[in-house]
Amino acid sequence: MSPEPSETRRRALASIRRHGWNSTSFQTLEPGFDYWFDGDDACVGYVDTGAAWVAAGAPIAPAERLAEVAASFAAAARAQGRRACCFGTEARFEAIVGWPSLRIGDQPVWAPDEWEAGLRASRSLREQLRRARAKGVAVRELGRDELAPGHAVRARLEALIARWLATRPIAPMGFLVQLDPFSIPEEKRTFVAEWEGAIVGFLSVIPVYARGGWFFEDLLRDPGAPNGTTERIVDAGMRAAAAAGVRQVTLGLAPLAGEVPRWLRFTRRWSRPLYDFEGLHAFKAKLKPRAWEPIYLSYPHGASGLRALGDTLTAFARGGLLRFGVETLLRGPSIVVRALAAALVVWTLLLALPASARWFPSPAWQWGWVGFDVLLGIALFALARRWHHGLATALAIVVGADALATAAEVLLYNVPRVRAPGDWLVLALAVGAPSAAAVLLWHARAHRQVLGRGPARPRPAASAAPP
Repeated sequence: MSPEPSETRRRALASIRRHGWNSTSFQTLEPGFDYWFDGDDACVGYVDTGAAWVAAGAPIAPAERLAEVAASFAAAARAQGRRACCFGTEARFEAIVGWPSLRIGDQPVWAPDEWEAGLRASRSLREQLRRARAKGVAVRELGRDELAPGHAVRARLEALIARWLATRPIAPMGFLVQLDPFSIPEEKRTFVAEWEGAIVGFLSVIPVYARGGWFFEDLLRDPGAPNGTTERIVDAGMRAAAAAGVRQVTLGLAPLAGEVPRWLRFTRRWSRPLYDFEGLHAFKAKLKPRAWEPIYLSYPHGASGLRALGDTLTAFARGGLLRFGVETLLRGPSIVVRALAAALVVWTLLLALPASARWFPSPAWQWGWVGFDVLLGIALFALARRWHHGLATALAIVVGADALATAAEVLLYNVPRVRAPGDWLVLALAVGAPSAAAVLLWHARAHRQVLGRGPARPRPAASAAPP
């Protein structure tokens, strides 16, 4: 069974059951959150980044106390030498508290009792559901015992989560987007999509108590699942919500969607290789929500909005932006491979200059390296466009050999001919660049290798008959 919640988390849960109006309220019970309490009827779940207390949504408190609790929370943070901000606040907080805010996206909402009518009006949704049913995709709700440690179903879910995470071009994040589907299972509803004996889809539902709502928090699809699997599992969740009398369902924030500031729209467009904001919004819009509600990053009067945004990004990066950046770099997303290829183009052009001849034993040697780098650049651009495990393996080997050959040439030919201090920088770059590229390619290969294993299927039971 899952470990029992601590006394602090039980106290927070009691407040959330009474006053958890924000869609993110239940998420504060997940690992990594600290709690600040104000009396017996108010608390704030937050992450301490070392420089700031970043709250998940609005304070969990009666509406008439929101402004008072928010001000007290900010004062408590200042007393500890921390800044304060609230990420994921909704319109009610904006109306009551009135802190400065930055609109950071929209949240879609559905009325479950209108879902069936929405399906009738959407031919594309009906077609996706038909495809999944035709392929034999079935959805069922899991029992609590199936989520317990050691259960076979949980092991298959953990394998699905690992495969899904492997498809992400950025490192796993924390704060409000960490995956924690197994804690406090008695408060959640869990659905899985199964196909040919494998779990290929997963939906974890958490409550929004004060609004009689559900939040479809974790919605995962195996990379090899049939088309329509995600729509099939959402359909099952919506029908279960309607049967339970749930008044509202949300799939949570679509970051940078809607009427966000222009510079965030620019970010939305140009960050697509790392995070497809537009694709996420398009998927949620395809499910025909009843409405889109604005979501904000709110911060106290006199504070800096840009600094609050930086604090929030640090919270999502699990406390270290530099570490998060290195982890993302080592995953080798297409933008990183494309950057390697672009850098190689510049390097190759420099090698081809007449002034570079002094670095090589002969013109044939120089043009041999130029030709090699041209072919290597073409292969890197091909890998960036479409990942292929065999090509990645070959490139990692070739680039590693390139690094070794360059190091040998530098030691045997270039070092005795160094003329100026700047020459050492050129030689360090010549050896260091392919060495770093080889490390990145090997890490990317290892990271993506999990995708080739296919959905985890249950093993057949051992036969009782003699061999």
